Amino acid sequence: MCPHDYFPLLRLRVVADGDPAAICVVIQHFQNSNVVPRRVGAEFGIDNRVHIEVDICGMPEEQLRLIAGKIGQSPCIHHAYWHHLP
Repeated sequence: MCPHDYFPLLRLRVVADGDPAAICVVIQHFQNSNVVPRRVGAEFGIDNRVHIEVDICGMPEEQLRLIAGKIGQSPCIHHAYWHHLP
């Protein structure tokens, strides 16, 4: 159950090199925080990149901001950002 009154539903979007290890790089940061994402999706794009989406609920925005920053530091990651879901 998601406590929407306290923590909104957030989505992390990541664009990474077309390498299966990129998915592990993203998920590892949630494992390190002991957080199970609500949903994880990955799609191999025509641009030889992997597009990853991670939906999170029950996490403060500041914590997700820090995770996105750490993910963005990985050499295989092109972009990592988050936004609110309606």
